[in-house]
Amino acid sequence: MLWTRWLVLLLCWGATSGEPQAHERDAAPSEVQSDSRRQPSLPRAEPLDFGFVPAAVYDTHAYYEPGAISILFHMVHAFLYVVQPNTFPEDLIVKVIQQNMGGIKLEEWRKPENVVLLLQWIYYEAGFLICATIGILFVVLTPIIGMCFCVCRCCENCGGEMHQRQRKNADCQRGFYTASLIVTTVFITVGVLIAYAANHNMSNQIKSTRRFINTNIRDLKTFANNTPAQIEYLTTQYTSAKNKVLSDLDNIGPLLGGRIHSQLEKEVVPSLDTALRMAGAMRETKEALENISSSLEVLQEGTGKLQASLSTERASLSNTLSDPACTNGAVSHTCNTIRSTLSKLGISADFSRLPDVSHALANVNTVLRTDLSNIVQKGYSSFNDTPKLVKEQTRNIVSAVKGILDKIGTEIISFSKMIPVESSLANFTVFINTGQKKIESYYPQIDQMDFYRWIGCVAMLCMVVLVLAFNILGLLCGTCGYDKQATPTTRGCLSNTGGNLLMAGVGFSFIFVWVLMGVVSTLFVVGGNVEKLMCEPLANRQLFKIIDTPFLVHPAKKNFLPALLFQNSNIDLTLGSMYRECHDNNGLYHALQLETMFNINSFLNRTVYNKDLAKLFESVQVDLQGITLLEPAGRDNLINFANSGIGQIDYDAYLDEVNKGVTLVDLLSFSADLEVQADQLPRGALENALKGHASSIRQIHRELVVAMEQTMSTLSQSIKLLQRMSSDLPVKVTNILSAIDAAEYLIIHNASHVVKQETKGYSQALVGYFKQYTKWVKNSLSEEVAQCKPISNIVDSMEIVACSFIIDSVNTFWFGLGGCCILLIPSIIFSVKLAKYYRRMDTEDVFEDYSYPWLVAL
Repeated sequence: MLWTRWLVLLLCWGATSGEPQAHERDAAPSEVQSDSRRQPSLPRAEPLDFGFVPAAVYDTHAYYEPGAISILFHMVHAFLYVVQPNTFPEDLIVKVIQQNMGGIKLEEWRKPENVVLLLQWIYYEAGFLICATIGILFVVLTPIIGMCFCVCRCCENCGGEMHQRQRKNADCQRGFYTASLIVTTVFITVGVLIAYAANHNMSNQIKSTRRFINTNIRDLKTFANNTPAQIEYLTTQYTSAKNKVLSDLDNIGPLLGGRIHSQLEKEVVPSLDTALRMAGAMRETKEALENISSSLEVLQEGTGKLQASLSTERASLSNTLSDPACTNGAVSHTCNTIRSTLSKLGISADFSRLPDVSHALANVNTVLRTDLSNIVQKGYSSFNDTPKLVKEQTRNIVSAVKGILDKIGTEIISFSKMIPVESSLANFTVFINTGQKKIESYYPQIDQMDFYRWIGCVAMLCMVVLVLAFNILGLLCGTCGYDKQATPTTRGCLSNTGGNLLMAGVGFSFIFVWVLMGVVSTLFVVGGNVEKLMCEPLANRQLFKIIDTPFLVHPAKKNFLPALLFQNSNIDLTLGSMYRECHDNNGLYHALQLETMFNINSFLNRTVYNKDLAKLFESVQVDLQGITLLEPAGRDNLINFANSGIGQIDYDAYLDEVNKGVTLVDLLSFSADLEVQADQLPRGALENALKGHASSIRQIHRELVVAMEQTMSTLSQSIKLLQRMSSDLPVKVTNILSAIDAAEYLIIHNASHVVKQETKGYSQALVGYFKQYTKWVKNSLSEEVAQCKPISNIVDSMEIVACSFIIDSVNTFWFGLGGCCILLIPSIIFSVKLAKYYRRMDTEDVFEDYSYPWLVAL
């Protein structure tokens, strides 16, 4: 068993010592959980691809299909079920073994509990006992009866008298005995064929057993050769996790710094955006003030020109209306009407009274000398340099972590090389090769023993065949040589030979049948019980339940398998569980529950999740005090803009004047009315003069009023824009400065909490890669490394060889031969009866010619 222990040890490369580690707990780092109300979910480690463990391909297919002979096997199984219909006595066997743990002693059987067990066992074996008793009686009584029969016939009794009485139904009786003997002979022949087929099948299957042996040994070699490569693959895949961690460490700036930046930008960026918008508002304010100033100058100048033009046109129109032609009674009314509207030819808005905005414009120009946008962009840039700042401040920690990871990788590789895996498996391979050679050395002896067995079985069948030969020849000779016209004393030689052959068959039947029945009874008791107590429980795995019964093998050892392998019977490892795991082709580490002895997680936790690495992750600190969002110049700029005086401008006065319009009346409407009234006058100089004035008024509107209206529209828009921007300007500036102050306070004083949370999340992501590696290692050890399918294949192969190849053939052999032995009894009876009709008799019944013909006829 030394090689088995070495095999167990080499698979437990993750152990740190040879002592059991059953009560160790995994020491993985605690999970970092974030407050969902304040922080988003922490980043998760990306899934790693460790590839596939080199798989072993096993050749053994532990499956057997007997073919056509399976019909005979099913017949035997059905017969055994009739003989033994009871279920497998699992509890009874356990009790018997436990009661006789110290050995079987005669006085122990006198105890009541043992007597009860004995009676229960007799009840279970009742079918076999009855059949065995019948067989023994058959063996004992057959030679005695044969001897008595022989002596009786020698005394011319029991049909030995060579005299045959004449009967009317003689032909009918002869036909019946002939048919019965033929049918019996046919059934005996079938029994011989069944036994011979079973005998031949056993020889063939024993030869094919070598295939199972070779494939199982080849699978064990494959198991031994692939296991080191699989273990090496597990150790080398640590590099995948390590490289991913190193990659994240090299990108700690974008990863950790980016997370910190994304958490702080919720407060920082809005405040900077507001300041940047205020810088744009300053430029818009300057443009609006410039528009107001220029528009005011244009309007004031235009108002003067318009006033002069309208005054001139009003005086000229008044002189025209003073014409004597207007005194005519028909025209005077129209002239008076026109004269009454002359007062409307004047300006409405007076822009000369509006205050000047040059002082506010000068203040805004002074404010704009400082580029607030550039200052805010510097704040953006300073805040966006957070990843770079994180990378610079964690440079030493990253270097230290890389050094520890290299050390961990070296420890894992060194530890895997400490256990002599290759040398142990090389010894295991040598052991397998030596065992294979020893097994192959027994092949000639096995073949020789199987040949002797085959000869012995054929010899027993030949005994039956000899009887069949006598029966068949006797039937042929008797039937062919029989003459109905011949009297018993005048029967021919051929007929007499047939009768003698039948009697020879009877003699050989008495000689051989008891010997054959003895062999059949022995094989029946042994083979039947092996089938019911070994093969069937092994097929449905009930046998494992008995073997795995606690304290069955040894009263001080709960489970014998861990006690045998690990000297610790308290491990919950059973033969049945191991077989199931190996049958599912799981790893030997899981099948033998080696985690209770050598905990891989504990080793990796102590190695990968060491305290130094945890301390380094916890020591990650990022100082963001160097970030400046808004320089003092920017603050002063905002304050000066708030005090620039744009809030003191009388916007209502401007809007009032703008809303008045340029003139008191619409000049185009006035000129149109003037033309209409001129058309009402008689044609002449007055009409033409009035139309000339209408044309002049239109020209004034086109040259002066239209331009002033456009300028007033621009002035109105600028006034409204400036009024909107100046509304609560000090409060807006104060809010901007407060938001920036709050963001800077968050960065300087409260960012440590954000940094701590994000650092934990970053560390958790790094640790997650190692967790993936350890989980993958554990799953691989449980399912892919050292897959123990060859172990279950060995058990299944042994079941196939022992039960399907040997026991089924043995049981079928005694089934066929036993049927022959039983049928030889009616064969003897029918042969004795039939021989009387074929043999030549010494005397016969003779009838005289009496005077009573009816008596002769009778």
